[in-house]
Amino acid sequence: MNNETLTARAPITLSILRIMSGLLFLSYGTQKVLSFPAGERAGSALSLDGPGAYSGFIELVTGALIALGLFTRPAAFLASGTMAAAYFIGHAPQGFFPVNNGGAGAILFCFVFLYFVFAGAGPISVDHARRTTP
Repeated sequence: MNNETLTARAPITLSILRIMSGLLFLSYGTQKVLSFPAGERAGSALSLDGPGAYSGFIELVTGALIALGLFTRPAAFLASGTMAAAYFIGHAPQGFFPVNNGGAGAILFCFVFLYFVFAGAGPISVDHARRTTP
């Protein structure tokens, strides 16, 4: 493929990245808030006891909004900030290197969501449909 073909497909790829990132982020929220899927990171269902539970609720709501492409920019801004806080509060105190302190995922989510703040949702989104509907 040439550069023009790849460039033409960039908006669709942006939407695919947003959908997949949102669904993955949503899964962290469902595990923390709804205990689904059950696992070692699952908390007590519908419990808001501590910062982890609040981050789970933010992950649940913003993950769904980002996956749908609805209010993408504000949802991505909140999700990015939540992941920055999660890294500095939960991971960085455990060591300097993200690969060792378990914070690589939080950093990656932070910067992918920050990208969505500037890039928007892409053409496959509720935001795009709302903008183009007469």
